[in-house]
Amino acid sequence: MSFLTRTAIRSTRSMVFAPRLFSTSLATRKTATEAVKDTVKTVDRKVSDKLVDGIELGQTATRKAKAAVGIESEDAKTKTAQFTAKAKDTAREAAGEARGKADDAAAEAKKRLGETKGKL
Repeated sequence: MSFLTRTAIRSTRSMVFAPRLFSTSLATRKTATEAVKDTVKTVDRKVSDKLVDGIELGQTATRKAKAAVGIESEDAKTKTAQFTAKAKDTAREAAGEARGKADDAAAEAKKRLGETKGKL
């Protein structure tokens, strides 16, 4: 046996292999689909809240108009129309803000989806 063969055999006998780590648990990260669903739920909730605020403003205006018993009928109609117009404007603004937030959230979701696809 040559010198190199004896040295190779001795060195392989003295090597100690570390056991491999084995785990059956899943990673707790969200998938891209779950992240998008969460974002959509958040946007939906914000839009709903803004629309409810607009509706409540209209109802408040109606109650105030009805409570104004001392005001003449024409004045009550005018004030009711003003309150209604203000409520509609507020609702439109809220809907615009909600659409902007929805667009931002959709862009963020697409970005996350792209990042996730890039990692795969």
